[in-house]
Formats: sequence, C-alpha cells, structure tokens
Amino acid sequence: MKIGVIGSGTVGQTLASGFLKHGHEAMIGTREPSSDAMKKWTAANPGGQVGSFLEAAKFGEIVLVATTGKAATNAIELAGKENFAGKVLIDVNNPIDDAPPTDGVLPYFTGPNESLGEKIQALVPQARVVKAFNSVGAVKMIDPHYEQGMPTMFIAGNDAAAKATVADILRQFGWESFDCGSIVAARAIEPLCMLWCIPGFRQNQWTHAFKLLMH
Repeated sequence: MKIGVIGSGTVGQTLASGFLKHGHEAMIGTREPSSDAMKKWTAANPGGQVGSFLEAAKFGEIVLVATTGKAATNAIELAGKENFAGKVLIDVNNPIDDAPPTDGVLPYFTGPNESLGEKIQALVPQARVVKAFNSVGAVKMIDPHYEQGMPTMFIAGNDAAAKATVADILRQFGWESFDCGSIVAARAIEPLCMLWCIPGFRQNQWTHAFKLLMH
C-alpha cells in the first residue's frame, strides 16, 4: 500500500520506516522537506519519499497523522481536507498540553468527555478515522518483543472496514489489536498515553507496553 505520514518527528519517521520494512511505500509529509533530518531519514530508508503535507496526503492510500497534538488539525488543513476523503486516516496523536507533567501525569488540552480523535473526525467527516499507535513509545512501535507475549494496541473508529485494515497493519507490525468501538472511545484511549508516560517520568522506564488479558 501507499502510506502518507503527516509529521516528521520521531514517531512519524519510525512509522514510515516500519511501513517500508514491511513492504509498503511511504512518504513523509513535513513543513521542511529539505531539512537535514529528512535527508538523514531518506539516506537510511531506501525508497522512502519526503514531501509537503499536501503531497503526502495525496500520495497515501492510507494517511497517518503523527504530529504534536496541538498541530494535528492545522497539519490536516495544510494537507487539504479533500485529500483525506474516503481514506483510512490513522490518528496517532495525543492532546498533550504545553505545561510540564504533575508528578508524572501529563496535562491534556481536552476535557474528559471529548477527544482529539473526535475533533479530527469532525474536521474531515469523509475520512475514516481510526485511533491507534498512541499508547506506546516510538522505540517499540515496530516489531516489539516481550517475554509476556504480544502487546495490545487499543483502537477506535466509526468504520469497521477501516478498523480491520488498521488491525492488519498492527498484526504486520507485531501487535494484537483490541477494538474499543466508535471514535468516541478515543476519550478512553488517549489517556492511556498519560498512564504509559508515568513510569517514564517517575522511573525513566520508556520501553513498556500494554497487554489486555482476557479469560
């Protein structure tokens, strides 16, 4: 598949490299396509492409948005909302605010009865938004290995076929997925980032993942 990745930070680069590793085509969309970071990424990822947000959104059959939470909606606007119509849009973002964490707990700019995932779905109503990849660090996003078994990625979205597509991608990347329902469930999935970050901020532990155990 052709994958457009909106966002050129560590997460965007990691996921784009993961798609290339697993046999897909990938283009990173960035505000600075000619930056040293992008030159370094393309040198390390033969076949990987770099372009503007607009070019990446047009390129992708599936488009990931992996910017900072505050930049996500603006990046989608710059990419052209029409370029997301009918496509699976994987929302990787968390609504992290600018303030520092309190005792390891990140502040969010969303309230308890709203989510960034819902805001993105409302912004591009013709896109098929799926929340995923937001509850683990970049270092373990692709082919994670844990003694306790395959980790769980919680996903949510309104379109069953889109979620099935994302579940297939997660399986390729070494994850099991758990479908939490409609995009409203992003209200529960996004705070998992807060929970995930607590061991990081408090004990400098950044390599863990969640696992759902069912009897």
